[in-house]
Amino acid sequence: MLPQEIIRKKRDGHELSHEEIAFIARGLTNDTLSEGQAAAFAMAVFFRGMTTKEQVAMTLSLVRSGTTLDWDDLDLPGPVIDKHSSGGVGDKVSLMLAPIVAACGGFVPMISGRGLGHTGGTLDKLSAISGYETQPDIATFRKVVREVGCAIIGQTDDLAPADRRLYGVRDVTATVESIPLIVSSILSKKIAAGLDGLVMDVKCGSGAFCDTEAMARSLAESLVSVANQAGLSTTALITDMDRVLGREVGNALEVRETVAYLKGEGTRDARLHEVVMALAGEMLALGDLAPSVSAGRARAEAALEDGRAAAKFAQMVTALGGPEDFLDHTGRYLAPAPIIRRCTAERPGHVLGMNARDIGIAVVALGGGRAHADDAIDPSVGLSEMIDVGSEVRIGSVLCLVHAAGEAAAEEAIGRVRNAIRIGGPAPARKPVVIDRIVR
Repeated sequence: MLPQEIIRKKRDGHELSHEEIAFIARGLTNDTLSEGQAAAFAMAVFFRGMTTKEQVAMTLSLVRSGTTLDWDDLDLPGPVIDKHSSGGVGDKVSLMLAPIVAACGGFVPMISGRGLGHTGGTLDKLSAISGYETQPDIATFRKVVREVGCAIIGQTDDLAPADRRLYGVRDVTATVESIPLIVSSILSKKIAAGLDGLVMDVKCGSGAFCDTEAMARSLAESLVSVANQAGLSTTALITDMDRVLGREVGNALEVRETVAYLKGEGTRDARLHEVVMALAGEMLALGDLAPSVSAGRARAEAALEDGRAAAKFAQMVTALGGPEDFLDHTGRYLAPAPIIRRCTAERPGHVLGMNARDIGIAVVALGGGRAHADDAIDPSVGLSEMIDVGSEVRIGSVLCLVHAAGEAAAEEAIGRVRNAIRIGGPAPARKPVVIDRIVR
């Protein structure tokens, strides 16, 4: 086969065969496909799309480019299940969800990513914990999953290496938004992780990759259809990301919020709790650990309330190199920012809405995210005590607290947050945080 002929075929809108797609994946892996050819292939798919059959072939070809984890030899007494989010602002759900599901008998080998752009990354949050190893070897990863029930780490070099190269090409050729390539990228790594089941959290709104419900629905339906046809039982929830999820945005701040949530300290944010419980119910039902989603949710609530989920989180942190007393002395291990400033309202009214993307950009500008992949992150900076949509404010009411490395950065963040929050007349109608459920 010739790469240029396969590219030409896709460019002209024809369906590629499984063999042709496998040839492209092999070329990505062994470098027989040039950078120009890889870029041309990505652009052809971007404009011409892929059928479901092609997406299944692409996903499985990317899986076969590397190692596939197998858990059978460990004789785990429960299902291997996972969740993946399309990303958002203040989305610390994975940190809460993995130990909750583990406390209910599931085994969660969660391979997560770092943040880029306005969305935070799960690994960046965990990296705020002193000593936590986000890149352990496969043997350690398997050991922690077996003994604790959950482990959250970064992608290893062995899993779907063809996808890693293709994503690098997409990142610099303006083809990241291609839904077929998003689907195959996400699912190839999840199938390679040897899962029995997967629940997708597809975010929708100003702070999400999918800024419209139509786009979120298209992505969710593609993910569920392709995953199930590729042999991975999958369901998806479409959830609201038109405002910050939870009350904290920033790596160490979101870890603090996670610990408080798991320990039941203070009042749990209602929207955040709804997303966590909805996903937990789906995971437990999908893994046959509960007879229904509602029963799974009840099991998850019980594991949270009796402290079993918090204990699992503590065990995971310790098993991956973090402090043994992290839950008891969280503040000791998460350094505070040197500057904390109040961001206040300049007019009275109700919070009508917010541009969650701009909130995320404010945190990136503080040093809490990356403009480029190799940027260093300051884990201490961010925004805390974020006001919620619908809240009534007066002039001088606190919209959030800004945690910054310096006064100038704090002032800039205050300006960004004020511009991102809309204040006006009557309080808006409440929107559900779980918008829809997509099944096969």
